[in-house]
Amino acid sequence: MRFNDAVFGIILMVFAAVVMIHAETTFPGLPGQDFGPAFFPVIIGGVLFACGAVLTVQGIAKRRTSPLASMGDWVRSPGHVLNVVLVIASLVFYVLVSDTLGFIPTSILIIALLTRRFGRGINFALSSAVIVTLLIHTAFYIILRVPLPWGILQPIAW
Repeated sequence: MRFNDAVFGIILMVFAAVVMIHAETTFPGLPGQDFGPAFFPVIIGGVLFACGAVLTVQGIAKRRTSPLASMGDWVRSPGHVLNVVLVIASLVFYVLVSDTLGFIPTSILIIALLTRRFGRGINFALSSAVIVTLLIHTAFYIILRVPLPWGILQPIAW
């Protein structure tokens, strides 16, 4: 399905406004600091809002030549529809099982499945899933200090 840019522009502006309002009203201030934890989310929200405004203006300008929404050719292809469903199901699967199973096993399963589904061999799918998972884990857990769930790997957590 193809949507006019104005639709996504409005959605992006609403999302940006929610992010900015949430950051400003719920993030604590830091005593003696001009900038607190809300600073970067508000800046990013402002940039997203501006991008949404540009998309909206472009979409309104194109509205005369393109419909508000139209179906793409991929919608008639069961394989492409299955791919979209698998990506969405993978996200739901991660949300439901990552606390129990852990980030590393869950991520390896999802990446291997999707890589295999999108046409790569089993060896490539498994090796790339392990490498990408470890790179993501390193970036988030070690460098950015974002706590990721260990799940069944808790006994060997580092």
